[in-house]
Amino acid sequence: MTQSEFLNVVMPFKDKLYRLAKRLLVSSEEAEDATQEILMKLWAKNNKIASYKNVEAFAMTMTKNFCLDRLKSKQSGNLKLVHSNFTDDSTSLQRSLEVKDSLSWVEKIMEELPQQQKMVLQLRDVEQYEFDEIAELLEMKPTAIRVTLSRARKTVREKLLERHRYGIG
Repeated sequence: MTQSEFLNVVMPFKDKLYRLAKRLLVSSEEAEDATQEILMKLWAKNNKIASYKNVEAFAMTMTKNFCLDRLKSKQSGNLKLVHSNFTDDSTSLQRSLEVKDSLSWVEKIMEELPQQQKMVLQLRDVEQYEFDEIAELLEMKPTAIRVTLSRARKTVREKLLERHRYGIG
């Protein structure tokens, strides 16, 4: 596979790789490093890449495994949360601040979820993957995906409501 063909195959989902890495590693810098590493690994396999049934699923699985390995290593001790890029010019400043605050709390709550719930929520609600695609990526049954997603959403909802009720996190 030529470099141009490789780029045409891999680049359309490069941002998804980054977002998954960011969700798992939290730090933008760590996520960028992980994405770069995965792209280099994919390039190293470029002669075989055309034979894969679903290159995107393969790359997402590689990213998930790489990030989980990274988290298990000592390097993960200094990761921190810095994410919230939501702006809407049509809302008032007060509402905009409330939305940003809520998004920030959702991010923090998601970071506290068990690893599997965090990944399922990211892939389904953020990346918009179908249940069968998530099942293939995470090697789970679709019913288990639905249960995990339901539990993750319930936890996020309850913690967010609790935070709004009491005004503290």
